[in-house]
Amino acid sequence: MEIEERSEILNTTGMFLLDGKKVRNDVVTDLKKESEKFYQAYSRRPELAIIIVGSDGASLTYVKSKGKLADEVGIKHVDHFLPEDTSEDELLNLIESLNEDDDVDGILVQLPLPAGISEEYVLEKISAEKDVDGFSPLSMGRLLAGYHDNVPCTPKGIMRMLEYYEIPIKGQDVVIIGRSNIVGRPLSILMSEKGADGTVTLCHSKTRDIKKYTASADIVVVAVGSPGFLTSDMVKNGCTIIDVGITRVKDESKKKGYKVVGDVDMESFRDRDVKLSPVPGGVGVMTVAMLMENTIRAALKRKGERI
Repeated sequence: MEIEERSEILNTTGMFLLDGKKVRNDVVTDLKKESEKFYQAYSRRPELAIIIVGSDGASLTYVKSKGKLADEVGIKHVDHFLPEDTSEDELLNLIESLNEDDDVDGILVQLPLPAGISEEYVLEKISAEKDVDGFSPLSMGRLLAGYHDNVPCTPKGIMRMLEYYEIPIKGQDVVIIGRSNIVGRPLSILMSEKGADGTVTLCHSKTRDIKKYTASADIVVVAVGSPGFLTSDMVKNGCTIIDVGITRVKDESKKKGYKVVGDVDMESFRDRDVKLSPVPGGVGVMTVAMLMENTIRAALKRKGERI
């Protein structure tokens, strides 16, 4: 299905796709200008350090996409590829050196990490001012307190997408399925805080009868990593559905031998009057764009500029 202009219904059945690429392109246009202004003012580009431990295929793909967009926006990125047998101390020492490097504005450690390395310790080690992923305990605490220094990229991208398509959150019933620190928990804060004013229900694997909650929701966000989890009988007409799931499914007809699918059973929604973010082409591209935005914001703040 081709994604058309946002003001048009995509087909006669009423399903409307929320095109993350359109939103991303608008963001990138602005970021290019901000990056160039930074360069003119400080004679260097904002710099992002990306660390990946091991050779996980999906992680390598994500790092490649981040580097590609950084180049497009005008952000310098330095990729640190570490072997699978890297020790926790070696990783922590690298992070400490990047914390002390004045030219580095943002540090990102690609998750997940190999067994034997504590994600908790690693995230705590990243300097708060350089935590552009927004996953450290300090960044999470500040988000809870209402500060938007380093908002986790996927929740931030979802909020930007809803804003772009003028989908209201205020007074709406919002159901988020998934309670991870990467998506569900921070998104529940953003959607329920003053200014957004949504009424949020956070569901998870122990929630009994999730359909009871989704059936009356105005907005449903599903982030469980289970292909086809959300089906059309679980929501009402007029609902907005944000699909955060990304799963590789074997498909011999594809050149790479797999296809990427989300948590929403797209086929079951083709005859429904809903707004829906596709996978791929939805939240994923927004996540990377928000990482670039966070990096430029971090660079400006480190120069003492008010954001």
